[in-house]
Amino acid sequence: MHNFLFGIYPYIAITVMVMASIARYERDPFTWKSKSSQLLRKRQFVLGSTLFHVGVLVIFFGHLAGLLTPIAVFDTLGVGHGAKQVLAMGAGGIAGLMALAGGAILLHRRLTDPRIKAHSTLADTGILALLLAQLVLGLGSILVSLQHLDGHEMTRLMAWAQGIAYFRPGAADQIAQTHWIFKAHIFLGLTIFLLFPFTRLVHIVSAPVRYLWRPGYQIVRSRRAPPRMAPARAPQPGPAPQSTARPLGGSAPMPAE
Repeated sequence: MHNFLFGIYPYIAITVMVMASIARYERDPFTWKSKSSQLLRKRQFVLGSTLFHVGVLVIFFGHLAGLLTPIAVFDTLGVGHGAKQVLAMGAGGIAGLMALAGGAILLHRRLTDPRIKAHSTLADTGILALLLAQLVLGLGSILVSLQHLDGHEMTRLMAWAQGIAYFRPGAADQIAQTHWIFKAHIFLGLTIFLLFPFTRLVHIVSAPVRYLWRPGYQIVRSRRAPPRMAPARAPQPGPAPQSTARPLGGSAPMPAE
């Protein structure tokens, strides 16, 4: 089971994320949007959205650089494993708290405001709840990491991530002995990747880039069938209009007898 969850499931999740996202964009391009509710309780939305997005972006790129950068690069730069772990804990902890606070604000307004709740779907609320659970697991892993600051646990996670990215055999064995909270954090992250194409998260792919050169209004098209137009009425027959044309001679027309 361990080999499936951390050796095979990552490829399933990533494949579904990529292929289903392409299929959704090709089939339903007008559903490729964030369905923003910023017009409702805008002040609370701006605060929560700013904290959440800034925190998540820092965490995402921090994970990307920290996990996929070869260990030899850090060794060449003279960055010890312990120092890298402390840096990751500090920056990740601050960004995680920001994202958690912002996400809690967004989830609160989505669940308590009747108008926003009516505008939301189960996928909207569910994916936000999963992201908050992922943030809680990530912050919880910091408490575990504080018990060993030698960076050994982090090197295991790096070896696993790079083994998956570069198709190395036995990648799952690299984290066989890690703490359960790291495994839960990885599994939930992969599950979010799996659900990515079926939620509003798809706007992450296009929002930061597309609107840089295509500013303007967001186009939204309803799935409901348009109302049927009433057929045009044929003109009713009536008496032919009398001619008022004058003859070439200039005299008035003769009345009909």
